[in-house]
Amino acid sequence: MAKKGKFYVVWKGKKPGIFDSWKECKKSIANYAGAEYKSFESFDVAKKAYNGNYADFKGKKKTASTLSKEELVKIGLPNYHSISVDAASSGNPGVMEYQGVDTKTGKKLFKQGPFPQGTNNIGEFLALVHGLAFLKERNSDRIIYTDSRTAMSWVRKKKCNTKLTASAKNKNLFELIARAEDWLKKNKYTTVIVKWETKAWGEIPADFGRK
Repeated sequence: MAKKGKFYVVWKGKKPGIFDSWKECKKSIANYAGAEYKSFESFDVAKKAYNGNYADFKGKKKTASTLSKEELVKIGLPNYHSISVDAASSGNPGVMEYQGVDTKTGKKLFKQGPFPQGTNNIGEFLALVHGLAFLKERNSDRIIYTDSRTAMSWVRKKKCNTKLTASAKNKNLFELIARAEDWLKKNKYTTVIVKWETKAWGEIPADFGRK
């Protein structure tokens, strides 16, 4: 295969294999609970990954930066006295899950899902609220990182402004959304929410490693 561009490995899905387009990969993982997939820059690397285990590749982050040395110095390093949150969705909408980890060690602090039908934005929002509640419950002064400006905006407004329609399939998810919105309205918090600088630091530590 001489094609240049990304190749998508699906370890667990409706049709496991290596795909040379996101469209084909999406068909295999859409609405598949616990789908395991990730993109690679070459077919040879993708083939090696497919013959290996998902767990060996999911945590590998993209670290190459397009920023100048001056820009990197200005941004600085992440504050490791923090936690990081992220979400993953197989389709939009599709099977969704979210998690929070210790930024420095990557230790998983909480995880929810997979939910049968959700969106990445909903997951990012819920992950952020879960993180805020997690830190407040422990009276922690750590900051919280997210790579989603949308989630940050929804949290500020105390409203999950999703266009997804409630249905029997996503009833549990919408109940969780209502709980999150209620928590934001009833609780005050001092936790500082910070945008993760992906271009400088690579993927957020809570990333599911499937991009």
